[in-house]
Amino acid sequence: MNTSNKTKQAFTALMLLGFLGPAEAGEKEELLKLRSTTESLIKQLVKQGVLNEDTAQDMFKQAEDDAEKLAAQAKTVEAIGNAEASGSPEADEVRVPYIPEFMKDEIREQIRAELRTDVTNDVISKAKEEGWGLADALPEWTRKFKLSGDIRLRSENVFYADGNATGFYPDVQAINQRGGEIAAFPDSLLNTTNDNHRFRQRLRLGIDVDIAKGLKSAVRLSTGNFRDPVSTNQTLGQTGDRYEFNVDRAYLQYEHTNTYGFKWLTLMGGRIKNPWFVGGGEFTSGSELVWDTDLSFEGFSATVRHNLGVSNGFGDDARMIYATAGAFPLQEAPFSHNDKWLFGGQVGLDWGFKNHDSLKFAVAYFDYKNVTAKPNTSTTGTCDLNTRANDASMPEFMQGGNSLAAICLEGTQASPGSTPGMLGLASDFNIINVNMRYDFALFNPIHFTFSADYAKNIGFDSRDVQQARILGGGDVEEQTDAWQIRGDVGHLRVDRQGNWSTFVAYKHVERDSVLDAFSDSDFHLGGTNAKGWILGANYGLLNNVWLTSRWLTADVIEGPQYGVDVFQFDVNAKF
Repeated sequence: MNTSNKTKQAFTALMLLGFLGPAEAGEKEELLKLRSTTESLIKQLVKQGVLNEDTAQDMFKQAEDDAEKLAAQAKTVEAIGNAEASGSPEADEVRVPYIPEFMKDEIREQIRAELRTDVTNDVISKAKEEGWGLADALPEWTRKFKLSGDIRLRSENVFYADGNATGFYPDVQAINQRGGEIAAFPDSLLNTTNDNHRFRQRLRLGIDVDIAKGLKSAVRLSTGNFRDPVSTNQTLGQTGDRYEFNVDRAYLQYEHTNTYGFKWLTLMGGRIKNPWFVGGGEFTSGSELVWDTDLSFEGFSATVRHNLGVSNGFGDDARMIYATAGAFPLQEAPFSHNDKWLFGGQVGLDWGFKNHDSLKFAVAYFDYKNVTAKPNTSTTGTCDLNTRANDASMPEFMQGGNSLAAICLEGTQASPGSTPGMLGLASDFNIINVNMRYDFALFNPIHFTFSADYAKNIGFDSRDVQQARILGGGDVEEQTDAWQIRGDVGHLRVDRQGNWSTFVAYKHVERDSVLDAFSDSDFHLGGTNAKGWILGANYGLLNNVWLTSRWLTADVIEGPQYGVDVFQFDVNAKF
């Protein structure tokens, strides 16, 4: 039973005690118990910091005042009834009819019905929470496990713009996997002209295990390519092969709660979920400007929160500030001290308002270490399989868009050392990221949400990139800004039958603003150096089943024409 309902029933109990004078003793006792229970609840909420002392006293005072008024009215009605029975009224008297017994009976029955419903709901909730009746049926250790999952079926159409350039944009991932452009030919270039349609599927299965108070272990399995960290999709058409099912997450999480029930500390270690605020909700992906939704992080993070309290008694306008820090090894470099790392920090504010609006704001800094390409220093400049330190500077995954540098060269017998072999990043990345989200709840349950995201790479050095870059030639123009704005209208939850939402976003991601490997994998088919629009809608088909459609239209910011439109239609189900 929520606080609002209990408070209303407390008021009702206090008023009826004065109003139903001739009520039976059992009825008064029932109302007195309700009043006592509610008073205890309010005092406990004050103790836990959910309500402040002034709010609680105001609630008590209002209940007493209302009860006194009704009691006085009841006495007046009773006195008039007695006078009426004893004789005729004076000429200036106004007759007020007494309250018949059948009306009193109706009021009593209504209160009894409400009490029975609320008590029943409380008992059912308590039984579910504590597992009544299951103690002898299942071992105690089974209660520590929680199973969850989701499945998504997707139809995806890719349409390439007329007039797209051919033979210019390299498929960096294919080149590096096969050891150079020559070895990767004819797959060394991206498809920019042939439209494509495919069906895709995603399956995720999660298990949470309570180990001790505040400590849990979380494991999530998912479909997807082993070498692709930003997609859990499995493309259909692999009838001869079974799907790949991977350990997507596996981590320990510790959360400490203070005596007032506030969760002030969270520690995570292992292959963890994204610890950074990115502006989204449970059913909105938020901004994928810096981090794709499907990306998991390997390493450690810590979040500390400070409670700033609430401005009303119901906890829906909670306010807090927080700070998150993380360290994540990206790639180990054998026989070298040049391991790749990501270090990050974020400070943020969550601010709720009395009208149920909410504001979330965060500023972050992400520092990448040893991610730039290290050219081969041999006299010939050709690829040398024994140069392991240089090989390790090759990224394990790239989507495309960032400025490229050659790690080593290869060639033909007639022209040795003239063609890039393995490729890496020409620029360093030190990213400042500002994220905000404001939720307008004026027409609740219909909400309007506005979000904005901005990122800038302050690690870019034009001179260093000019010396290392192998694609484009000429002076290097600094393109290090990325931003996105988005608006959502509709229900916050779309996994309920009949609920809906729609959204529109504009995104602008310059060439070296963010690391292309970790950015959105759907917009312009992944990576950076792209700008355009995203439009979409969600509709709750059944409880826990909803439909999603998205149209993503994007073109390059710099370079020959390369435009891509992507239409996706999803059937989502969770359990």
